[in-house]
Amino acid sequence: MEGLTIAGKEVRIFPAKGESAPLVILHTVQGEGESVYRMALEDAPTDFSFAAVGKLAWDDEMSPWEIPPISRGDTPCTGGADVYLGTLTETILPEILRRIPPPSFTALAGYSLAGLFAVYAMYRTGAFSRTASASGSFWYPGFLDYVREHEMKRQPECMYFSLGNKEAKTKNKILRSVEENTRRLENRYREAGIRTIYEENQGNHFQNAEERMAKGIRWILR
Repeated sequence: MEGLTIAGKEVRIFPAKGESAPLVILHTVQGEGESVYRMALEDAPTDFSFAAVGKLAWDDEMSPWEIPPISRGDTPCTGGADVYLGTLTETILPEILRRIPPPSFTALAGYSLAGLFAVYAMYRTGAFSRTASASGSFWYPGFLDYVREHEMKRQPECMYFSLGNKEAKTKNKILRSVEENTRRLENRYREAGIRTIYEENQGNHFQNAEERMAKGIRWILR
């Protein structure tokens, strides 16, 4: 493992042992990258390189456009995803690639807002060919409209979606849409000929997040 600071972000890199192994990039909240990597490595269908990117301005860099707070006491999302995506593809990713064997493909993974970002990124760059979104924030206002009105930069080989079975059981009208929206997205991409899956996990948004993310990463490595 190699720990670096690239463009102000904390990046932990776990190179594959062999050549032509996939690369998975995961955006993290609180340094959980190594834990997710170790879990994903167990029973993984193939060797893979892994990079965890942290120290993010979460509500800015993972959000595609501005929205006000969705609940009392919450913070607004300020829509800095495009700026950060430029940093990721032009600065962070090239530095990662210099430190690992050339990958067979590069995948983007994330939980919550980072799961939303992983899918949004497909509409803004062709750098990634697979995505894993665990408990993705697809309640995000306007996201389904954006998907209907835009084309991906490249059709991904596969896309993973999962959600906790209690996440839509909330009094918050915005958050309540997350299950219906996630299912609509997965169905849309499956009908477009992309290999997809939607999995339901036990619990709410905050339960077993690392295990859920690791499961999604293993699936996209198949």
